[in-house]
Amino acid sequence: QVQLVESGGALVQPGGSLRLSCVVSGLDFSTTAMSWVRRVAGQGLEWVTSISSNGVATTYAEFAKGRFTISRDNAKNTLYLQMNNLKPDDTAVYVCAKPGDGNWADLDRYQAWGRGTQVTVSS
Repeated sequence: QVQLVESGGALVQPGGSLRLSCVVSGLDFSTTAMSWVRRVAGQGLEWVTSISSNGVATTYAEFAKGRFTISRDNAKNTLYLQMNNLKPDDTAVYVCAKPGDGNWADLDRYQAWGRGTQVTVSS
C-alpha cells in the first residue's frame, strides 16, 4: 500500500519561509520521480515542481522559480519542498505526489497522492 504523508505546513507571514516534508512508503522511492502540487481553494490542482529519482533533474512552475526548491533524501524515503519569500497567493494545500511517465506536469497521469499539508500566508 502506497502512502505519502506530508508535514510542515503552517501559518506564515508574507516574505517568510517554510520547509515541507513528505515521507513515502509502499514503493521503491529511490527509483521514482516525485512532485509537489498544490490545491488552491476554488481553483483545483496546480503543479508546482518535480524531481527525478536521483535528484539530479528538477523542474519548476514559473511562479515557483527562484523561490521554491525541491529535494529528496532517498535514504530516508523523504521528499522536501523549501519555500522562501512566500506570498499570499501561495496559500494552498501542498500535496506530495507520484507522477506518471512522461510529462511531470500532466496531473491526469499521476499515480499516487498524499492528503496534503495546509500552508497559509497572511499577515
